[in-house]
Amino acid sequence: MDAELDHYAVLGLPSGEEGARLSEQEISKAYRSKARELHPDKRPDDPNAHADFLKLQTSYEVLRDEKARKLFDDLLRVKREKVHRQGQQDSKRRKMMSDLEERERSAFAVDPNMKAREEEERISRKLKEEIARIRAMQANKTPAATTPFKQDAKAREKDSMDGGAGNGLDKAKVLKISWEKIGEDYSAHRLREIFEKFGAVEDVVIKSSKKKGSALVVMASKDAAVAATGDVLGDLSNPLLVLPLQPASSPVIFSAEKSDSDGPKLSNLVGAGYQAFEDSVLEKLKKAAQRQK
Repeated sequence: MDAELDHYAVLGLPSGEEGARLSEQEISKAYRSKARELHPDKRPDDPNAHADFLKLQTSYEVLRDEKARKLFDDLLRVKREKVHRQGQQDSKRRKMMSDLEERERSAFAVDPNMKAREEEERISRKLKEEIARIRAMQANKTPAATTPFKQDAKAREKDSMDGGAGNGLDKAKVLKISWEKIGEDYSAHRLREIFEKFGAVEDVVIKSSKKKGSALVVMASKDAAVAATGDVLGDLSNPLLVLPLQPASSPVIFSAEKSDSDGPKLSNLVGAGYQAFEDSVLEKLKKAAQRQK
């Protein structure tokens, strides 16, 4: 439950009064350090890696938002006061206080414990609302700029698209992969498993949007890249469209559709035409998958 989380502890920071005095720069520094440690790319075999990273992002956004952080600090203060008050009372004094509070409640006084509970519930409710607001803002952001790791991935993808001018990357070994965002999504680890059937995979760079996923897969050899472009890959319910980054002079024939008269040649695909070709082949792959079902 988000309201019960200690967001300072999630970022590896001290909580309580010391946490309330931390600056935004200190919080950002702690987040970057934790992000490098908990990023799913660093823990491909951990099934909880994605959930842990989302929890880290939420805690960072709560502490970075001035209003949400103040509410969270107030909630921690109320809890500390409650624990401190309960710790000072021994069994005899608690019995005496209970009798006294019962008489006061029957007369005119307000139960301090009940008041504290009400204040705690009120602050928890407001904190939940702020967390929901922050998550809604996150959902509207462009996924490509959420972490430094994704920024690095974008830079690597740009290098690949430019033909690896800086490191001599051969575009003939690079495959452009795309799929629809339906059903189970494809991760870098899953794509590596699929394409390793055709040969060694040097790198996988994923770039996704809300409606369509895409990736660049760098094979170790040109022969492996050519072999991978001739099959329907991935799950039949959501097949992968596999195209060479550098189109060959002759069209690539997909096993889902043998006729090359249904679409343009890869050597003529540029800009919007290339996108239209992707969409048409994806549609054909989906129809083929439905017929196999």
